[in-house]
Amino acid sequence: MNRHHDPNPFDEDEVNPFSNGTASRSRPGIPLASEPVGFGQKYDATVDIPLDNMNDPKKKEKELVSWEADLKRREKEIKRREDAISKAGGVPTDDRNWPPFFPIIHHDIASEIPVNAQRLQYLAFASWLGILLCLVFNVVAVIVCWVRGGGVKIFFLATIYALLGCPLSYVLWYRPLYRAMRTDSALKFSWFFLFYLLHIGFCIFAAIAPPIIFHGKSLTGILAAVDVISGDVLVGIFYLVGFGLFCLESLISLWVLQKIYLYFRGNK
Repeated sequence: MNRHHDPNPFDEDEVNPFSNGTASRSRPGIPLASEPVGFGQKYDATVDIPLDNMNDPKKKEKELVSWEADLKRREKEIKRREDAISKAGGVPTDDRNWPPFFPIIHHDIASEIPVNAQRLQYLAFASWLGILLCLVFNVVAVIVCWVRGGGVKIFFLATIYALLGCPLSYVLWYRPLYRAMRTDSALKFSWFFLFYLLHIGFCIFAAIAPPIIFHGKSLTGILAAVDVISGDVLVGIFYLVGFGLFCLESLISLWVLQKIYLYFRGNK
């Protein structure tokens, strides 16, 4: 019987009984059906997945939540201490520290005002110092006019403007703004806007100095300067300088009002 076509049991094409339980053949270029194409071959692409970057957002979120909780806890603690001091009738926290040589008001922008609002507070502080300068120089100019024969009534009026204007400007609009910036109180902001508009109106009125009260010479405005410069050049120069100061104060005040209003609208 012809057995040439019988399969050879030792042929390499047959299943190797000594392999690791898988059927492997020696035919080159043909992958076995049981092996996944593309995995473990020379065309495989290595993909690196950074696990640390996947965990970063969660870690940052946890840190932000922890920071916010700590900030709220500190705010509650400060509020609790202030309430305890006020109920106990202790020493007020607003101790007088300005000016350094003779403290009469409490003023500490760097420590009490938020960083994003400190620049506006310094601008408002410059505006308040500006009105003090205007009122003091107004008294000096009126004294020169009085000495030159301008009359004593305008001196008394200028003195009243200075004595009332300096403390009232602090009490009516600068201190409310300072506390509004510190506590973010809408009521204190409204109080500031009301009286700061009156402050701007007074500055514009003083810069013009219409002849309404004592011929307007109690204020160093442009109309008073034109009136006195024809009779005395020196007095006219003082009045022109006072007019320039009131004009500058009016412009700065309008700028400060705009900046603080934008800040207030942004925080609502």
